[in-house]
Amino acid sequence: MHCLGLMSGTSADGVDAVLVHFDGSPQHPKWSLLRHHHQPYPLELQQQVVAAGQGAAMPASSWLELAEAITEVQAQAVQACDPTATAELIGCHGQTVWHRPPAQGARGASWQILQAPLLAHLLQRPVVHDFRAADLALGGQGAPLVPRADAALLGRTQGWRALLNLGGIANLTLIPPCGGVDRHAAILGWDCGPANSLIDLGMRQFTNGAQSFDKGGAMAAQGHADEGWIQRWLQEEYFQLAPPKSTGRECFGQDDLNRRLHQLDGASAADAIATLTAFSAAVVAQDLARLRQSVGIAPIELITAGGGSQNPVLIDELRRRCRGAQIDESSSLRVPTEAREALVFALLAWWHHREHPGNAPTVTGAKREAVLGVRVNPA
Repeated sequence: MHCLGLMSGTSADGVDAVLVHFDGSPQHPKWSLLRHHHQPYPLELQQQVVAAGQGAAMPASSWLELAEAITEVQAQAVQACDPTATAELIGCHGQTVWHRPPAQGARGASWQILQAPLLAHLLQRPVVHDFRAADLALGGQGAPLVPRADAALLGRTQGWRALLNLGGIANLTLIPPCGGVDRHAAILGWDCGPANSLIDLGMRQFTNGAQSFDKGGAMAAQGHADEGWIQRWLQEEYFQLAPPKSTGRECFGQDDLNRRLHQLDGASAADAIATLTAFSAAVVAQDLARLRQSVGIAPIELITAGGGSQNPVLIDELRRRCRGAQIDESSSLRVPTEAREALVFALLAWWHHREHPGNAPTVTGAKREAVLGVRVNPA
């Protein structure tokens, strides 16, 4: 079956679309990535998405227009990726504008803005969307949803395999080895903290909007990281939480950036970006160190994906801080770095079609497994 997956993440740079063929058993699918396309958000839309994700007040009419604009860009991404309309099913994550994990006995909630009936109508194909709701209803975090799909798509190796997505937020998947005492262990995963969210906001601020990200790590490479503040920041509440845990731009957004820049007390733009870049690597390294200390799990490889995998300064910081794990890109496993999450949502749509559960309770904290997503047929 041909499925098309759509992902627009917390980096808010646009929509990634992948066309994939799935066959075989849901647990061990055979798959082929046929095409990948990135559809950038227009600048004004990107700015609106970033503002919405940080709690900007907007009238109802603006929310409606934002949902329509996001849906139209999703449709454009599909049409560019699959011009002959070969996909039988579309899996669309939608654009997260607010994520509230469960806390202190209160249920969690997460809003991925999308007009799914409009998307199904524009494409004249069924759309599966709202993937997080079932897990949240079962008491889970609703995120991250990639770990179970990662394990099915990429498989196992001789030791623990870690996959690190470096989008706006850094999230980890840990896949048990194919042999040895841990071969029956559960898949693990969680959101570590900021990857590109603070770096991107900092670049916009320091360049007056001329640069929306640190291309090639050029700014960070010119600066020096303040290790003292990095170590202080690592003691903050979120970084002390044990999994399951999830987060987003509502925690690591403009207000958080402003606080950190104030603490850096007039650091140059280059030093500030270097510090934020090293901090993104440090939160991952701290989580992996705690995993090793608490349960003795040490991954032998760390596979990176997402926009941050193209930042050599960030990757060098990961190599320096995550010693013992070989670091490589997901492209080494047949998955282009920018396509991994869209591929996951293509698989989740196929799993929905096959009535196969998509969440991992050991990751999200949900009471049980569930088939994820809601299907909308063309009007």
